[in-house]
Amino acid sequence: MRTAGDVGPLRAGIVGCGAIAGNHVSAYRGVDGVEVVACIDIDEDRARTFAAEHAITQPVSSLDELFDLGVDVISVCTPHPTHEAVVIAAAERGVHVLCEKPITIDVASAERMVEACELAGITFGCVFQRRLWPSAKRIRAAIEDGRIGEPILARIEVLLHRDSSYYTATPWRGTWATDGGGVLMTQAIHYVDLLQWYLGDVEWVMTAADTFTHGDHIEVEDTLATTMRMSSGAIAQFTASTALTPGLGQRIAITGAAGCTVGLFEYPEGTEAVNDVWAVPGQAAYSYPSEILADRSLDRINSALAPFHAEQITDFVAAVRAGTAPAVTGDDALRSLRTMSAMYRSMSSGRPERPGDLQPLHTERTSR
Repeated sequence: MRTAGDVGPLRAGIVGCGAIAGNHVSAYRGVDGVEVVACIDIDEDRARTFAAEHAITQPVSSLDELFDLGVDVISVCTPHPTHEAVVIAAAERGVHVLCEKPITIDVASAERMVEACELAGITFGCVFQRRLWPSAKRIRAAIEDGRIGEPILARIEVLLHRDSSYYTATPWRGTWATDGGGVLMTQAIHYVDLLQWYLGDVEWVMTAADTFTHGDHIEVEDTLATTMRMSSGAIAQFTASTALTPGLGQRIAITGAAGCTVGLFEYPEGTEAVNDVWAVPGQAAYSYPSEILADRSLDRINSALAPFHAEQITDFVAAVRAGTAPAVTGDDALRSLRTMSAMYRSMSSGRPERPGDLQPLHTERTSR
């Protein structure tokens, strides 16, 4: 196992060769002293093609073969329900893990992953690259230094477009068993993470959801609205949808007891967010788009986020080398999953639900 203070190149492997994996390869190669030595995918032809496209010398056919190459760290870029098996196998071999979000679709599964990594003494991180935006860090600093007062209100909007091909071209998307949920689990999760990074734990949630647009090809929600009470006492309103044409972007705004509001706006999707509202005395600034823009393809969204994948992977490599916690830990990802689990239970029960009630995510289609 790679431990703090070890010298020499860090050997990285890629598990899963889908759309986002290229960002990981490029990011590792941008860090001094890191070599991407191997990749693996359940589809061996895709692994070989990916290896050829990215000049990776060793596409392999099993996790054991990957670990036997002496990798120090892996990126997990496979479908959500497969994450647990990969992460636990890596922990057993003493290999550090950076996992794409969500770390899994079930709270108990996520707890097993976190525990296995803690017992093995390996670094376990999850990709929430939007935390690395300067605009996101600026909001965090404004909360921590008290300049907006104690936060009392958060407003989150995730207003996106997805067409039918987004789901039909990738069979595991849009089902409870393999995707674990819809717009909440796959897109809005980034803003669940930001909300809790800013305001801490959630005490309870009350959520309504439905499938208004994509019901012919998905069984999960495409639209939701949630009220949250944070453990701090703050209140949050959270809306999300993939039913818009065109999408209208994503934003989060935090209001403090001093009356000040600070926020960020991601538009179009994948673009580095700007602080669209900064209502702090002496620093007031507002920025809004002058026109509605066309929706971006998933490839363009991923490409636009690549610099922040790179920043997060740079941070993760530094954490592995130093034996410190990465910017986003497995515990952070588990906390987001607990909150989403409560939101899904509330969709089904029609009642407020608490993240601490660690029940499985609902696997029934939400209905009106």
